[in-house]
Amino acid sequence: MNPGTHFLATPQAVAVSAASADVRSHVYTVSGLNRGVRSILESELGQVWVQGELSNCSRPASGHLYFTLKDDKAQLRCAMFRRDNSRLSFAPADGMGVLACGRVSLYEARGNYQLIVDTLKLAGAGELHLAYERLKQKLDKEGLFAAELKRKFPEYPVCIGVITSATGAAIRDVLSVLRRRWPLLQVIVYPVPVQGDTAAPAICEMLAVANQRRECEVLMLARGGGSLEDLWPFNEETVARAIRASEIPVVSGVGHEVDTTIADLVADKRGATPSAAAELISPNREHELSLLQDSTARLLYLFNDALRERRMAVERLAGKLENPMARITSRQQRTDELLRRMERALQALLERNGTRVQGWADRFTRLHPEPQLQRVRVQHERLQQRLQQAMERLLMRLSTSLQQLERALQAVSPRAVLQRGYAILEHPLDGSIVTDAARLRGGETLRARLHKGELELQVARIIDASE
Repeated sequence: MNPGTHFLATPQAVAVSAASADVRSHVYTVSGLNRGVRSILESELGQVWVQGELSNCSRPASGHLYFTLKDDKAQLRCAMFRRDNSRLSFAPADGMGVLACGRVSLYEARGNYQLIVDTLKLAGAGELHLAYERLKQKLDKEGLFAAELKRKFPEYPVCIGVITSATGAAIRDVLSVLRRRWPLLQVIVYPVPVQGDTAAPAICEMLAVANQRRECEVLMLARGGGSLEDLWPFNEETVARAIRASEIPVVSGVGHEVDTTIADLVADKRGATPSAAAELISPNREHELSLLQDSTARLLYLFNDALRERRMAVERLAGKLENPMARITSRQQRTDELLRRMERALQALLERNGTRVQGWADRFTRLHPEPQLQRVRVQHERLQQRLQQAMERLLMRLSTSLQQLERALQAVSPRAVLQRGYAILEHPLDGSIVTDAARLRGGETLRARLHKGELELQVARIIDASE
C-alpha cells in the first residue's frame, strides 16, 4: 500500500503525486503526517473487535482507563474513556483475558497507534457476545423484531402462563406482584430449566404446549439475573423463533434492567425484570377501583339528574290537568269574591247615605225647624228601614243564586251522576266512552264505571233505538 495514495485522499495531508512533483512535494509536517495516518486508520478500519491479555492497566484522576492488549507476539496500546468504563461490570486488572471493541486511531501528539475502546468484556463472554451480535443482526434482517409484528395484550386478562423455573426466585416475585395488583388473575406455571444445555429445548417445548392447550391469554418468560452464560438459553435462535411462532402474546422478563436478550427483542413486550414484566400485563387494582368509583359517582349523578328532569316533567303535566272539583272550587272562590265586593259596595252606599243624612241633620239643626226635623227623622228611619230591607233582599237573591249555581255544578259533576245510579261505559282497550249502541258488536267486552267500583260486561244483544 502506497502511503502517498492514502494521504492524497485526506484533506489534512499535504501531498502531491510522485510522478508529477519534485522531491519537496513529498515532505510532510509531523502533525500533518500524523493527522493523515489517523484519518486513514479511522476511515478504513472502523469498529473492530480485538482479543488479548491486559497489562499496564492505569486509571489516572481523570477517570479514563489506559492499558495494553498483548498476545505472545505483539501488543497494542488502548484507551477507554470514563463515560464508557463506568459501565463495566468488572474491575480490569493485569493478566485478564478480555475482548475489546473500539475504533483504531492514532494519538497525534506522540504518534502512538492505539485502540479507543468503548466495550470491554471478559474473554469467556466475548465469544458469546459475538454470537449474540451475529444472531441479532440475522434476526433483525429477517424482520423478527419489527414493531408491526408485536401482538396486542388483553386489557383485563383472566389467566396467564409463566414459563420459568418452578423453584426459582423469579416465580415468587411474579406471583407476589400479581397478587398485589390483580388477585383475580389465574396463573399457570409451565416449569422449565432456565440455565444449561437443556433449557432452550425445554422453553421451546413449553411454548408449543401452552399454545396447544390454550389455557391462558398471555405467556411470560421469566428468569432472574445472571451472567451472559447463565442467560444464554434466552439468546438461542430456536427460542426466538418459538416466541415469534406463538399465537399467544408473549412478554419477556429475563435478567436485570441492563440485560437485553434476543428473547426480549422478539417478544411482544419486554419487562426489565420478572416483576416489571408482571406489572406490564396485570391491571392495577387500586387504579381500576379508583376508575370504578369515579364512574359510579358520575352514573349516580346522571341518574339523579335524569330523575329530577322526569319529576319536573310530571309536575308540569299534572299542572295542566283539571278536574271537576277544581272547577267547583274556582266558582266558589269567584262567589266569595262577588260577596266581598257586594259587601264593600253596600258599606260604601251606607256610608254615602249616612253622610247625606248627617248633612241634612246638620242643616235642620242649624235651622231649628222642629216639625220639619221630626219629619226628616221619620223619613230617615223609613229610608234606613227600606235600605236594610233592600240589602236583606239583595243578600237573599245572591244566596239563592249561589245555591242554584252550586246545585247546577253538582248536577253536571260525573260523581253526582254516578251517585244517582248511572254508569259510564268505556272500551277497555282505549278507554273511550260508549255513546252509540250501533257502534258495538255482540260479544264485545265493555267496562262499566259505577259510583263505587267497576264492572266488566259483555254485550249480549244490541237493541236498535227504533224498537
